[in-house]
Amino acid sequence: MQFCLKSDYFPAGDQPKAIREIKESILRNNRYQTLKGVTGSGKTFTIANIIRDLERPSLIISHNKTLAAQLYREFKDFFPDNAVEYFVSYYDYYQPESYVPSKDLYIEKEATINEDIEIKRIRTVTSLSRRRDVIVVATVSSIYALGSPIFFKSAANVFFVGQKISIKEIADVFVKLQYERTFTNLEHDKFSIKGDVVEIWPSNEHGDFAYRIYLDFDKIMQINRISPLTKKN
Repeated sequence: MQFCLKSDYFPAGDQPKAIREIKESILRNNRYQTLKGVTGSGKTFTIANIIRDLERPSLIISHNKTLAAQLYREFKDFFPDNAVEYFVSYYDYYQPESYVPSKDLYIEKEATINEDIEIKRIRTVTSLSRRRDVIVVATVSSIYALGSPIFFKSAANVFFVGQKISIKEIADVFVKLQYERTFTNLEHDKFSIKGDVVEIWPSNEHGDFAYRIYLDFDKIMQINRISPLTKKN
């Protein structure tokens, strides 16, 4: 899918020249490019035009979460039909383990993880493994490897209408991926089985969607995307 830039504005002033020269420099395989401009001069819009024209997956790195969140919102507005993802540290609080010699005191590691950000991180890796029209807005935490892309792709499973598979086999797949079965309300990272119907709320969804799989005689008959709260399509 191509990048589709949506804006009520068009490049003006020095922007057309900057867009053209940076594109040409990138196409000549120059490693470094520099874009200068005062606050409010439209640097983000300029970069958005370059991404649209070059049609390459792009990584935007910010030095802090505040600016990263701002850039994420701006690029989401510019590219609503493409995969604009947010990848920052998922720790709301982090206390590394330490030792205080003067008090002979050992302090254990303690951390609090933000579940919403963790979902966005998983969604980022999912988008990168499936498509090319991806813009990732990140902080410097993105330089730390998450593991092999090959391993991540190998962990993906595809279900489709007409597929011959039993409910037990589907459940085994989910358990292998560390999903938990729930016998009450459907929750994030969990799945439920009721008769010939399987419901799952994937870890890479932002809370809006879960999936319902209908089976009949070990064959998938229908797959619907549903609201996890209302259970409606």
